[in-house]
Amino acid sequence: MYASKPVHRTDEKSKLHSLMEVAALINSSLDPAEIKRLAVETATRCVGADAASLLLLDPETDELYFEAATGEKGAQLKEIRLKPGQGIAGWVARRGGAMIIDDVRGDRRFNAEVDRTTGYETRTMIVVPVASKERMLGVLQAINKKEGHFTDDDLEMLETLAHQVGAAIENALLYQEQRETLLGVTMAFAEALEKRDDYTGGHTRRVCEYSMAIGRHLELPEDQLEELHLSAILHDIGKIGVPDRVLQKPGKLDPDESAEMNRHPVLGSEILEHVKSLRAMTGGVRHHHEKYDGSGYPDRKKGEEIPLMGRIIAVADAFDAMTSTRPYRTALNHESALNELASHSGKQFDPGVVDAFMELYKKGELSCCP
Repeated sequence: MYASKPVHRTDEKSKLHSLMEVAALINSSLDPAEIKRLAVETATRCVGADAASLLLLDPETDELYFEAATGEKGAQLKEIRLKPGQGIAGWVARRGGAMIIDDVRGDRRFNAEVDRTTGYETRTMIVVPVASKERMLGVLQAINKKEGHFTDDDLEMLETLAHQVGAAIENALLYQEQRETLLGVTMAFAEALEKRDDYTGGHTRRVCEYSMAIGRHLELPEDQLEELHLSAILHDIGKIGVPDRVLQKPGKLDPDESAEMNRHPVLGSEILEHVKSLRAMTGGVRHHHEKYDGSGYPDRKKGEEIPLMGRIIAVADAFDAMTSTRPYRTALNHESALNELASHSGKQFDPGVVDAFMELYKKGELSCCP
């Protein structure tokens, strides 16, 4: 066996407290990258290791790959893949069960290729499986105890962490799949709507790209960027309730027809109210035709009363409308459309959003504007 160095009870309490705090963070996160980063950083700290790594199973090849790693050689590990059952990590992933290895180089399962590639010397390690209720996900390993040898307490602590990490990764992946499905359905819905109008092909995609560029320029947090993305995709969804005779009319609309067309933001927000996961997008959808001076529709909101998503989409929507050909007018060139945005800044459009759009255009950062 091995000789373990006694751990002071205060140190044990401190490590346990730290582990509990990080476990709470891990379980509250739906960002897989953040979960994996926290996993290896916590593994290193809570067992006093020199380095740690998280290897995940590729479901198609059954190979293990280094998803996250600490230490100065961590980046090099990204290039390495372990064949099914290869190395100590592969053995644990295939058979399960956690283990402490006091003499790695003396273990016949050790894969020396990893050390040869990185120039790092692995001496001791703990390897524990990372799994969800449904499947094996990979392994978490702590490498080279800084003082003394890895102990059973270290092993138990890493197993506890791995259990939390497995559940969190599974939840995050499930959440991502749900969001991707939602995104796919909303985009399909928007594209189906565009097929009713021969003159707006690609409009949703361009408005979405412009809106997201503005949102990133304004440094919106990730949750708001996601809201903006879906809001931009769905901004015209209410046109599904506009009759074809109005939507597809090859000329200017008369006052009654304009009134019917102007109902689409309200119709869109009413549709989204029926879908719990899309209710947060109603602000951008309902208010993208409001004007900064309060003269827009449907609610005549003004200034910052208009939700930010609506103010952003308003600029993106207007620019694309001006630079697209319609049956009743030819498209403006980009410079003329930009001049229109500038002349209506503070009246129809939020000045800050217009400034952001102008700067993005000048820098060539709008992909739909070569």
